[in-house]
Amino acid sequence: MTVTSNISHEIAGILRDEILREQYRSGERLPSERDLAGRFNASRGAVREALSQLEQLGLIRIHPGGARVQAIDAASIAILGPLLALDPIPDAQLVDQFLQTFSALMSLTVSEAIAKANSAQLNRATDMVVSLAEFQGDFAAMQPQWREFLDYLSDIAGNLVVRLISNDLKAQFVEQMMKLGIRPDPGQASTSRMLTQLHKGLVNRDSELATRALQIHFDEVRSAVSEAIVELAPVPKRASQ
Repeated sequence: MTVTSNISHEIAGILRDEILREQYRSGERLPSERDLAGRFNASRGAVREALSQLEQLGLIRIHPGGARVQAIDAASIAILGPLLALDPIPDAQLVDQFLQTFSALMSLTVSEAIAKANSAQLNRATDMVVSLAEFQGDFAAMQPQWREFLDYLSDIAGNLVVRLISNDLKAQFVEQMMKLGIRPDPGQASTSRMLTQLHKGLVNRDSELATRALQIHFDEVRSAVSEAIVELAPVPKRASQ
C-alpha cells in the first residue's frame, strides 16, 4: 500500500466515523476537496481517493458540485463493523439486530441444505453435530467446529447470496465481540437441547424441527449477549451528597 493510499484510508476512516456519528447529516455537503486537503495536510489526490472509498461504502454521493452525505440506511453492509466499533461499548440494539438477522440466514441455510442434501451429505452433517456435542461446555473450542458445520451446510444449500452476506456479517461481528471479550454462550443446557433437536431434524429430514431448534438457540444467545453488554456499561456515578 502506497503512502497516498495509507493517508487516504486514514482520511476515509475519520470522515466515515464522523458521518456515522452524524457530525455530517444526510443531505449535507461535505467540505470541498481543497478544505479537506488543508484540514488533513494531504494532497487533493489523497482526499479524492478517500471520498471514493466513502462513496463505495454508500455513505456519500459525489456530484459535480461536491460530495453529499447519504442516509446511513442507504449504505453497504461494510459499515456494520465500524458502527459496532464506534463506541467503547457497541449499541445493544444493533448487536441484537445482527443476531436476529444471522439467525434467519442460518435457518434458511439449514432448511435449504436439508432439502438438497443427498444421503452421504446428511450422514456427514449428522456426524458433525455429534462431534459438536463433544465440545459442549468449552465455548472457544466449539467455535471452529461450529463454523465448519455451518460452512458445510452452506455449501450444500448453494445459496451464494446468503453465503456472502453471512460471511460479511460474521467477520465484522465476531471481530468486535472478541475484542470486547464477549462470548455469546447461552450455556451448556441450551446448546445440548439445540444439538439434540438439530440432529433429529437432519436424520429425519425435518427442516422445521432443525430450524426451530436454531431459532430458539439464537434467541437465547441474543439474551446472553444483551446481558453481557449491560454488564460492560459503566456504572453511573452517584451525585455527591
